[in-house]
Amino acid sequence: MFWNEDEPTDALRLPDDIVDLLFAIDCKRLPVDHAYALSSAVRALVPWFDEEPRLGVHTIHVAGSQNGWERPEHSPEALIMVSRRTKLTIRVPSARADDLAARLQGRRIDVGGQPLTIGAAKPKPLSQETTIFARYLATDPSADAEAFADESRFLEAAAQALGALDIRVRKALCGKATTLHTPAGPIPTRALMLAGLTREESMRLQREGLGPHRALGCGLFIPHKGIDPVKSPA
Repeated sequence: MFWNEDEPTDALRLPDDIVDLLFAIDCKRLPVDHAYALSSAVRALVPWFDEEPRLGVHTIHVAGSQNGWERPEHSPEALIMVSRRTKLTIRVPSARADDLAARLQGRRIDVGGQPLTIGAAKPKPLSQETTIFARYLATDPSADAEAFADESRFLEAAAQALGALDIRVRKALCGKATTLHTPAGPIPTRALMLAGLTREESMRLQREGLGPHRALGCGLFIPHKGIDPVKSPA
């Protein structure tokens, strides 16, 4: 195996036009499956929400187990406990970040029947890590839903989508299948980890995302240093 991770730092100007905006939150609990409820609550406060294709609302995640508590099955009815360190993260163009922060800071929203108060925001640049993963990746709605039950077919579809972004798949790991529930019907997703990317490829994928439903947290890639959360998303 040939492995070379060194890249000249002065040969590549990394874009900063997209950032993750991290909001402090005050919230005791949330539905495990809260993607739709959270997205809808944020959409109601942001008039340009649907006009911005690069806006993505990360779902809120906590540890898979804590003090003997085990994460329940993924559903809108089951609840997870939220720690004080947990953040609400929204991926947004840098030019929109200040406006987004101004519209959300200090607002109290309802997420699946659970109150959540949004606090101060802090911008965070996208990661330069070359191993990244998405907790939820949905393919095109016209794709064969059975592909999600077959890891090889899912990876093949993901490779084709990545190829359209001029990203070469070197190492990929297909993770757990998860269904997101919405009023329009269930959305099947899978976790996906990619390793061996170049820094430029990693940044491009984080900026562009992959597949549909970015507003529900799908196709949003974040840095990753192991395989456990891919096999069992937290």
